Amino acid sequence: MQSDFQIFIDSNKLCNNTDRILLGISGGIDSICMFHLFRQLEFPIGIAHCNFQLRGDESEQDEIFVRNLANEYDIPFFATRFETKEIAEDKGISIQMAARDLRYDWFEEIRSKYDYNYIAIAHNKDDVIETFLINLTRGSGIKGFTGIKSKSGKIIRPLLFASRNVIVEYLNKNNFEYREDSSNSAVKYSRNLIRHEIIPLFEKINPNFRETIIENISRLKDAETIYIDNVHKTRESVVREENQKILLNLEKLKQLYPLSNFLYEILKPFGFSGSQVTDIIESLDGISGKQFISPTYRLIKDRTDLIIEEISSINEKYYSIDIDTERFEFPVKLNFSKFELNKDFEIIKDSQIGLFDLDKIEFPIVLRKWKKGDYFMPLGMKNLKKVSDFFIDSKLSLSDKENAWILESGNKIIWILGYRIDERFKVTDITKNILKIELLRVQ
Repeated sequence: MQSDFQIFIDSNKLCNNTDRILLGISGGIDSICMFHLFRQLEFPIGIAHCNFQLRGDESEQDEIFVRNLANEYDIPFFATRFETKEIAEDKGISIQMAARDLRYDWFEEIRSKYDYNYIAIAHNKDDVIETFLINLTRGSGIKGFTGIKSKSGKIIRPLLFASRNVIVEYLNKNNFEYREDSSNSAVKYSRNLIRHEIIPLFEKINPNFRETIIENISRLKDAETIYIDNVHKTRESVVREENQKILLNLEKLKQLYPLSNFLYEILKPFGFSGSQVTDIIESLDGISGKQFISPTYRLIKDRTDLIIEEISSINEKYYSIDIDTERFEFPVKLNFSKFELNKDFEIIKDSQIGLFDLDKIEFPIVLRKWKKGDYFMPLGMKNLKKVSDFFIDSKLSLSDKENAWILESGNKIIWILGYRIDERFKVTDITKNILKIELLRVQ
């Protein structure tokens, strides 16, 4: 096992034996295996442990176990704890996603502060298979089917060569203790369902199913290399740069097949989502002037080109607001909160508060001044209305019109701040999650 471990590290150029490695250690079989392999090969290592406080006393015992392990071998030890469930609820994301983000951010903080060269994570070969199947059920681009990278920036995964059975055999053979996570057997989690029920079914059809999947993933990695190379060559034929703007020639673009794949890959570095790419394709034969906003760029459909420019370089200011935002200070002061709808909830009738069906909102939200030609569906109406006509009907002064701001989601206005929300995004009887936005100040 030690020689295979060293060979995998060397062949994938993960690190040198003199590099200082920060190990992410949970106390489970994978991370404990990784710890002992690094230790036996005499790498200079440190241990980092996250207590996510999700399993009561089990979480506390995990931390004690890992702390004692570090003390036993006189290894530098770092620990932290997170209110993971509360953080996930505040951010409107899953507990698993919150835990992942929290630990990677904290690991990097420790790595940088204490001069470690790399962070080692104990993903194994079985994790690669399970991730492939998860992405297969959820839908993914080719990248999602190419497995877990052995090295990504400062993150290394030196156990990807070993199956879970091999890891358990190594630990038992050497009488190394480890912690059992009771949640690993709970099939309510997608990964555990795949691990305990789906994969065994595939193995009944093909006893070598795991090896077959790993071989397929390897082929897909090769296919991805060819795919990305083709995308880069195609991009050069379609894209040009003029006056700090990126231009995509419409005629050349329309000749690409499959257009959705090429355009997605070309626009991905600018932060545009898959759903936005679909909308952009639908606009290609439409009138000029259609705009699409990513967190950092604006795309305009012109007569002959798609024009991309940084938002910071645009005179007409656009401000991007992502899903994690709680407060927004300038040019408009806004507070954001997210929560589940319950039976005690009452609609607040206040022009300074916008209540929206969170599941209908596409992030990032864009804050901008209204412009001529804007439409929305005022709350209580069933038809679209020009914003300019709404202002006339509301008897707004010229000054009020000039100072009016709107919030936009997926190129649709959801709120003229301080005046009216859009009917299409309102809270209804079937709403499950609510986005509450409070308008506190306009500059």
